[in-house]
Amino acid sequence: MRALREKSEFISKILQQENLKLLNQKPLHGGDINEVFFVETHQGKFVLKINQANQFPGMFEAEAQGLQLLKNTNTFKIPEVINFGETESHAYLLLEYITPGNRSPEFDKNFGVSLAKLHQNTALYFGLDHDNYSGSLPQKNDGNFTNASEFYIEKRLIPQLQLATKKGFTFQNLDTFFKNIQNEIPHEPPALIHGDLWNGNYLVDIKGDPCLIDPAVCFASREMDLAMMQLFGGFDDEVFHAYNEAFPLEKNWKSRTGLWQLYYLLVHLNLFGSGYYNSVNTILKTYS
Repeated sequence: MRALREKSEFISKILQQENLKLLNQKPLHGGDINEVFFVETHQGKFVLKINQANQFPGMFEAEAQGLQLLKNTNTFKIPEVINFGETESHAYLLLEYITPGNRSPEFDKNFGVSLAKLHQNTALYFGLDHDNYSGSLPQKNDGNFTNASEFYIEKRLIPQLQLATKKGFTFQNLDTFFKNIQNEIPHEPPALIHGDLWNGNYLVDIKGDPCLIDPAVCFASREMDLAMMQLFGGFDDEVFHAYNEAFPLEKNWKSRTGLWQLYYLLVHLNLFGSGYYNSVNTILKTYS
């Protein structure tokens, strides 16, 4: 009881910084990085995310920027960012609370069409004007990359492979692998991607429509989002069919799914350990 009371007092202090008075709070599922709470105040209902400020510097600012980038596309429902800030020891992010609902009959089709429209937002270069996170791992986005394969190799694969090597994992024939995948990746313009689009990072709102949360945005190959969607399942075939009708994919896109999943598997290898090692090596050997 004491721990719960102390947590409520801590949350109340954060909300006071935002001129909000706490009426009620309860924990929500938030993964291993952040504590996430539903908070009810006199001014409405919100979601409050909290973490250690010194452990993940700039995480919530980057998340707020990513949510705003997605919101600016007018494609998916995106929770409004109320504010972000810090206390003496913690960082926080205050978001609009999305009232949950049930999927509409057109949910899968709408998801695919909305994702296609999102990916039609482009930029001059691959990457982004600020860095962010993939899970709890820093994700670097700098550099004026005009080539999809160079960006993917330099800013996604190499940093994760280097980190995995430091953790004691070994990989063979990487030079051959990097050379070979340059011919596999299509030359498409950069697309604004969610960046971590697994089935836990969308909600269903009160209207029955999809709402995206927890982005790791950048301008990259649009096939990255589609590959992540297939890594852990949870998306109906109709989503991909509707997407491909709205924004046709390059030839043989399905054959490249593992190549794009490699990045996310490396992130999981570095975060959660050896259970992902064989999957990583299988993909590496496919292109080596």
